[in-house]
Amino acid sequence: MDTHVIAAGLPALGWVLHGGLLTRRLSTARRDPLTGLHTRAGWTARAERLLAKHANALVVLVDLDDFKAINDTYGHAAGDVALTATARRLADWCGRHGIAARLGGDEFAAIVTDPAHTAGLLALQVTLDQPVEHNGHVLPVSASVGHSHRPHLPVPTLTDALSAADASMYAAKGHGRRNTH
Repeated sequence: MDTHVIAAGLPALGWVLHGGLLTRRLSTARRDPLTGLHTRAGWTARAERLLAKHANALVVLVDLDDFKAINDTYGHAAGDVALTATARRLADWCGRHGIAARLGGDEFAAIVTDPAHTAGLLALQVTLDQPVEHNGHVLPVSASVGHSHRPHLPVPTLTDALSAADASMYAAKGHGRRNTH
């Protein structure tokens, strides 16, 4: 092989490797490093497409109750365990019918496209309210869950769906923990 051909190909190889590295960095920026769920940025575009495409889409918001107390009482590592357990539970609940995200702190979101999940909101609540174990301590984990259905929105946009789910979630918090509205 001609050394000139090899020398000419090296810069191209460098660009390919650099492009792969940048692609990996972008994809990890769209994933929360602690939970592995999509971040807000990574979830939003996908959720908007799913909401536009599926007439029966369900948008869910989850906020952990008394999360600060877990961190203050048991430490931040315990808080991380509660967050990762919540993320896994939410992702498992979505299954192949949707996607879940960690929006930040102790707030999560999901969108599911299977109308059968509407009946599954109580199951989600029960699952999220299960304690987790960390270093010999049983951590009390509970969550407030809000939701909105695309057919009930005046305008079926993700912004409106999240607003409705947020109002539903805070109504659940107002009626005490372990309520789904």
